[in-house]
Amino acid sequence: MNKAELIEKIAKDAGITKAQANEVLDSFISGVTGALKKGDRVTLVGFGTFSVSARAARNGRNPQTGATIKIKARKVPKFKAGKLLSEKIAKK
Repeated sequence: MNKAELIEKIAKDAGITKAQANEVLDSFISGVTGALKKGDRVTLVGFGTFSVSARAARNGRNPQTGATIKIKARKVPKFKAGKLLSEKIAKK
């Protein structure tokens, strides 16, 4: 499912226009992104938790030349599925 398909589903399920559904989805993404930038976690009970994880600096290899390269430390977004979501996916 891509963003357009998700917007269409939200609009249909909520009985709103696609433009309104797009605003809702953009607002959700913006809110989660803003919270993660501040270092906060976003927990949606039953769905999951968005958080930020720190990756340490490390050495890697250039696959073409085999030369060692330094990979900088950085922060990456992380998502952990909640119990209810995991259970719904596991059921057939």
